[in-house]
Amino acid sequence: MDIQKSDGRLLSLDVMRGIIMLLLAGESCLLYESLKHLQWGGVFGSIVNQFFHHPWHGLRFWDLVQPAFMFMAGAAMYIAVTRKKSKGVADWDNFKHIAIRSGKLFLLGVGLHCVYAGEMVWELWNVLTQLSFTTLVAYFLINQSFKVQIGAALLMIVLNDVLYRTILIPGFDQPFVQGRNFGSYVDTLLMGKINSDGWVAFNCIPTAAHTILGVTAGKLLMSSRPGAVKIRILILAGIIALLLGYGLDLAGISPIIKRISTGGFVLASLGWVTLILAGLYWWIDIKDHKKYVWIAVVVGMNSIFIYLLFETLGMQWLNGSVGIFTNGITGLLHLSADIQRVVAALAALVLEWYICYWLYQRKIFFKL
Repeated sequence: MDIQKSDGRLLSLDVMRGIIMLLLAGESCLLYESLKHLQWGGVFGSIVNQFFHHPWHGLRFWDLVQPAFMFMAGAAMYIAVTRKKSKGVADWDNFKHIAIRSGKLFLLGVGLHCVYAGEMVWELWNVLTQLSFTTLVAYFLINQSFKVQIGAALLMIVLNDVLYRTILIPGFDQPFVQGRNFGSYVDTLLMGKINSDGWVAFNCIPTAAHTILGVTAGKLLMSSRPGAVKIRILILAGIIALLLGYGLDLAGISPIIKRISTGGFVLASLGWVTLILAGLYWWIDIKDHKKYVWIAVVVGMNSIFIYLLFETLGMQWLNGSVGIFTNGITGLLHLSADIQRVVAALAALVLEWYICYWLYQRKIFFKL
């Protein structure tokens, strides 16, 4: 398939979005869980572990998926708003669109928790509820200078760590201990409960830095600077963020903990994500390597649709239904139960990808 860049779009961002959604789809199809059940150990086991969140203090590949998604969303928003403004769309109309979209994201995020629980619940830990907030914050800074955007992002990061260290409520007075920190306390106020895995809704404050600096990256990539200069800036920014993030962790100032989005984590993840974007931009938009990118693009162009599909219909029905047929075939081949699970997960993932491919071929795109 020949993928052509439409006016004002960066193909690398579409690819990045598609890769993220394919990775998330793999999780919902239980692909990584199935691979883990193989218990092969060694290098294979170490690689598979990278597709699961770190239990607390540390960083794995899977911990970068949400930051990458929120970073990419900020960059895409800047490009979309800039394109609309060039076509004469007023600032107020752009704001209304972003505000309504954020409202929809919030409702979808809350609704998904109800689907997970099988009943009506009030929980704010889904990535969509956080993105609904970070999108609005980033939009209010969309016309500001690079310095203001970077300063605002750093302020959100510092504010989070300061609150964790200074607001010490009895029972919630251990800043970086699971379930005993400021974020968990806020959850008791917002939802009357805390998350058993350590996630906190207050993450929307520090992770706003991901979306804000995504806007900054989008502004840089759409500027008139030469491509080589843009790449150097992204690489330098990525390295600085990595040094700061890991440096804060090693110094004991801000440990790298994704589940409460500490400053160390936000900065380290920003570093990795920025370097990933720099690599994709160089390879796809500068070097013009388009071969096979359509595999990711067809998913990235319908990201919200595929996310809702695999989080609802996929987990509730599709995964099991696909397994009925794959297990019937693999059973005849006398494959082990663990291998059968892997085959079923891969088949479900391919089917979900094909649905996106089918929609792309017919130019059907679902947007909020």
